[in-house]
Amino acid sequence: MNRLGNQPNNQDIFGAGPYQELFIYYLKGRLKADGKTLPDNCIGNWEEEEDSFLFFSRPAFEQVENLLGRQPHLSYIDSYHMPYDQWLGEVFSTFEHGKFRIIPPWEVSCEKNDTNGEKISILLDPGLVFGTGTHPSTRDCLDALELATGLKRFNTVLDLGTGTGLLALAAAKLGSRCVVAADLNFLAAKTAERNVRLNHLQNRVATIQGRAEDIIAYPADLVIANIHYNVMRQLVTDRSFLAKKRFILSGLLRSEARDITSILARHPLKIIKQWTEGIWYTFYGRIKL
Repeated sequence: MNRLGNQPNNQDIFGAGPYQELFIYYLKGRLKADGKTLPDNCIGNWEEEEDSFLFFSRPAFEQVENLLGRQPHLSYIDSYHMPYDQWLGEVFSTFEHGKFRIIPPWEVSCEKNDTNGEKISILLDPGLVFGTGTHPSTRDCLDALELATGLKRFNTVLDLGTGTGLLALAAAKLGSRCVVAADLNFLAAKTAERNVRLNHLQNRVATIQGRAEDIIAYPADLVIANIHYNVMRQLVTDRSFLAKKRFILSGLLRSEARDITSILARHPLKIIKQWTEGIWYTFYGRIKL
């Protein structure tokens, strides 16, 4: 019995470039380590609660069938096919923002065209993860980092909800000597780790898979949280947050921003600057110790 249903005829559409097409298999349950490696055309596994989404660069019905046979606790729900750019929500190409030039590794030759040396180049392969730098909340965080590091140098930085690791990489490129990039999602943490290696920053940026609510306890001069509102609400009420010197909070809608600022107003801190871009709010501030 074929638990995956009819296979779409997509054999001839995969192009030569990276991530041209995505073939996504939605499974109920989480994969278990069984000593079997996934095929080379498997890009990654995105887990949401008790659901798994396996991403491949080519059709993989047979491989997924084998996986279901080995792990009977998994069940097939659906499959999807879409261009990579559709999943990412944009055509990701080299772009500049502030001091930074963000470069996909498949356009690495662009880095050699930087003749004035004024831009800070960051190689970034987003894979399947949020955080190319073009979203308003990410751009505002980059602006906040520029402002913060222009005023003082931060030795230690926490980047909570790191996604691709872009903000952690930017902090390191701006001079921070010890940066922790954390994300609850395993695939995001692995993507950030890969981007750390691409930029040869393994000695300055550590990637961790874990809950922001736990990692906020790590000592740091600056904490960056471009993260879900419900998580941020817990972070800003944590005693460990108030032990930090500076903070960048982003990814907030208007009502959420209003609530967060109301919570912050109860504590000895100051919001130095606020960014509002469309529906998104970002705050940079300091805690009065």
